[in-house]
Amino acid sequence: MKKALKIVGIALLVILAVVVGYVIYVFASFNRIDDNQKLKTEGEADQPVPTGKELTVLSYNIGFGAYSDDYTFFMDGGKESRARSEEAVYENIGGAMDTVQDYKPDFVLIQEIDTDGTRSWHIDERDIVVPAMEETGTFDYVFAQNYDSPYLMYPITSPHGANKAGIMTFSAYNITDALRRSLPIEKGPSKVLDLDRCYSKSRIPTEDGKELVLYNHHLSAYTANVKTAQIQLSRLIKDMQQEYDAGNYCVAGGDFNRDLLGNSPEIFHTEKLDDNWAKPINMDLFTEDITLVAPFDEASMTASCRNPDKPYEKGDFVVTVDGFIISANVEIKTSDVIDTGFRYSDHNPVYMSFVLTP
Repeated sequence: MKKALKIVGIALLVILAVVVGYVIYVFASFNRIDDNQKLKTEGEADQPVPTGKELTVLSYNIGFGAYSDDYTFFMDGGKESRARSEEAVYENIGGAMDTVQDYKPDFVLIQEIDTDGTRSWHIDERDIVVPAMEETGTFDYVFAQNYDSPYLMYPITSPHGANKAGIMTFSAYNITDALRRSLPIEKGPSKVLDLDRCYSKSRIPTEDGKELVLYNHHLSAYTANVKTAQIQLSRLIKDMQQEYDAGNYCVAGGDFNRDLLGNSPEIFHTEKLDDNWAKPINMDLFTEDITLVAPFDEASMTASCRNPDKPYEKGDFVVTVDGFIISANVEIKTSDVIDTGFRYSDHNPVYMSFVLTP
């Protein structure tokens, strides 16, 4: 009996040591990426942006190539933690980029691009995205790393692993300068789940001697404090206000991880979530000069995101969390969600047509 108890005791001590060691590793490995990081511009676009001409921008969270319409994710109540296979990554991102190519936008903002991830089979997804854009036309492009997460040993049977992910901005017009700006994040243990956050800021000369400042963002989702995302959004809006006050044109797009319509389940007549992560966006954060564009068409109502707790079916919870922000010298023409049926991602792409008005 004593020998058996001793063995059990030793086993428990080993398990405890492993758990404590792992926790120490996770927090010791967490490092924020430097703020004001200059980004490398690649590509061959060499023209300034025209004013007075209708332009288009498309934003798409491609979900690291995992989210087919029947994929479920463990952090949203589902079961899966990785893309099902290397082939699935290529298929999903390839399909997403086919959709982008069909619209031939002037500017493309893409979020959730893995460069080296356990969850995405260590595929550098830029090698799929960039050639697809080059087939569409001549673009300049920049990549900003959003986060570099330590190895997550959960779920135990198929760990989410360690993952590097970022955002990419493409422009049919010459990007002369680009910057990565860090966003505030939570300071407690939840930072390990929500990871680092940023937005990228690309400067593109215009025909009238000013600049179009193009922002790409992916704000926090899994936070313990709802104010975290509000602080992040406030930082972005303040930056845009300063650029507008300097005489520049400003367009931002991406994943807000907030309900841009305020009551999406009621609008789209779908089920509601008991624990709804997509809280209504705080409209009080915007100004007279810097305003929100929430993509929506009453004639063909489509949401931009589903909750991947189960395979998608019509009537499941959906919400519009992807959209744009513009300055007062940018005139919006149209904005809507492109209905892909969530075939390639848990997000549908969104687009906006606009004119720079001197």
